[in-house]
Amino acid sequence: MRYRHNINSEISMTYIVTKKKLTLVAALGVTIGIAIYIFMNSMMVGFDKKSTELVFRSTAHIRVYKDEVMSLPLLPEKGSNLPVIINPSVVPESDKIVDPEKIISLLRQQPDVTMVTPQVTVSVFYNNGKSQITGSSYGVRIAEADKMFNIGTTVVEGSIQDLKNTPNGILLGVGIAAKMSVRPGDNITITSSRNVTKVMKVVGLFQSNNSQIDKTKSYINISAAQQLLQEGAGYVSDINVSVTNPDNAANYSAKFSDLTGYKAEDWKAANATLVAASNMRRIMITVIALSILLVAGFGIYNILNMTITQKINDIAILKAMGFRGRDVVRIFVQQAMIIGMIGILIGVLLAVLLVFQLSRTYVGGDIGYFPIRFEWPVFFRGLIFGLIVTLGAGYIPAKKAANVDPVSIFRR
Repeated sequence: MRYRHNINSEISMTYIVTKKKLTLVAALGVTIGIAIYIFMNSMMVGFDKKSTELVFRSTAHIRVYKDEVMSLPLLPEKGSNLPVIINPSVVPESDKIVDPEKIISLLRQQPDVTMVTPQVTVSVFYNNGKSQITGSSYGVRIAEADKMFNIGTTVVEGSIQDLKNTPNGILLGVGIAAKMSVRPGDNITITSSRNVTKVMKVVGLFQSNNSQIDKTKSYINISAAQQLLQEGAGYVSDINVSVTNPDNAANYSAKFSDLTGYKAEDWKAANATLVAASNMRRIMITVIALSILLVAGFGIYNILNMTITQKINDIAILKAMGFRGRDVVRIFVQQAMIIGMIGILIGVLLAVLLVFQLSRTYVGGDIGYFPIRFEWPVFFRGLIFGLIVTLGAGYIPAKKAANVDPVSIFRR
């Protein structure tokens, strides 16, 4: 049995060596297929992680807030056939969350919740001399907000600690600072939608690499935001929640909504367009990469099919000598797997080189370095898919060779 196995291997290697050019062409097809599959999927994972990272710099996993209430249509009196004009609109109502500290305490007790922090969002005008621009100022407990949004990693001048120690401090986006010509230590005036004006001291600048955020957003202490809205110390407009696994945030939002009585919106619902675009990109890249891999598989199939056609008399002689159908299958499947392994090995090395080079390429803007990373599960998946395609491409023609009838061949 072992002798026959060795003979099978020798015959496989003989076919590979005698068809060097075809072997190299087939291996090259697998190399390109594997390299592109790993490269494109690594790029897809990198894009997804980068976009999610940018989202989480300003968006919590789950946001709890008071949703807008629409006015109900007027109903005609009973027995009246008078038409009713329906013009629903938003009912003017405070967005204040009642007893926020109790809700925060309740949310912190929930399993898988890692961070809960209040927030007060204020629409403001930034003023400095004759310069005036619109934007939003976020009243936060800066230490908690930093843990949730990693604000400290975006600060390019000053310190978030200075904001904590300065009641009227403000941390500005670099876009606002550039337009208003201010630096840390300067004063700037902000006016809220309630027409309350406060002089704020610039304690630092942050750069999120999102130009829209950097040109409109700032952080202030939550007490300063409450004063800008002429509200008391208990006023909170949003409660931000972080959970262990952000991908499962949607499962918690309904639960938190029932628990608190307020609207709980997960980050995917808040960024539906971004998530849809990510899903479309994932489908497109997967289809393209698998198509290229299948084309490489067809290359192996065609070469083995050609070999079987050319060696049909040799196969008939082997079967007449006592080789069984499974021996013939083993010969050609082994030939396919050797070709496939050569192509897969070189393809993985090529993919590593491409990913390494592109990960060091700076593209600028909101992206920074090209968003591609080494994802070993992707490499492993590429290896498995490559082996499956190679095995399938070798087995189909091998099965055809196994069914050769030596008697009918010798009669020709």
